[in-house]
Amino acid sequence: MLYLYHKHAGKIELSLEGDAHRYIFKVRRHKVDDTLHLRNLEDGLLHRYLITFIDKRSVILALQESRVLEVEAKHSLHIGWCVIDPKSVEKVLPSLNEMGVEKITFIYCKRSQKSFKLDFKRLEKILLNSSQQSGRSQMMKLGMAKDLQHFLADYPESKMLNFSENNFIDSTTVDTIVIGCEGGFHEDEVALFSQDNIVGFDTPLVLKSESAVCAVASKLIL
Repeated sequence: MLYLYHKHAGKIELSLEGDAHRYIFKVRRHKVDDTLHLRNLEDGLLHRYLITFIDKRSVILALQESRVLEVEAKHSLHIGWCVIDPKSVEKVLPSLNEMGVEKITFIYCKRSQKSFKLDFKRLEKILLNSSQQSGRSQMMKLGMAKDLQHFLADYPESKMLNFSENNFIDSTTVDTIVIGCEGGFHEDEVALFSQDNIVGFDTPLVLKSESAVCAVASKLIL
């Protein structure tokens, strides 16, 4: 873990209890006079603290230094992701966060199962743990769209990841891209995009939705 998240990081003195205390005391086995780095994931600052007191219930930290240290991807990428099984989303979300995806907006596309409901609090907890491990200074944003038409009203320059014989994703500048669910896009949804805004991979293989999301992020960001 490269830093510890605390919503009040930056204050002159902090007290850690509960899970944060258990991590410091039992997992990392820190002691008095050890140094810890904390972030609040809002100001872009990395805060260095000194442990001044520790017992079986709490840890007291004293601020030593705060410095600007932005850790983010070189390219901004927003993914519109047609809703799939939440369990599949949870498996790849840490990887997408570590690669630097700026935002994911989940869309109820025509072939998305409406019974799938995303637990955003659970997803945010996954993102928080991933950010602490990867060092990312701003956590990925999450959003929701009623359908693809509403999404395109907000992001009209979006690309669609679909089958394309000559417009490959690695040769195209993309800021926002829509990725389908299992079964792909309905023909009415494909019709919402011009051919110039439909991109694909140079492969005859068919990818699962979660595989396609990871492939897109690695192609466009890393």
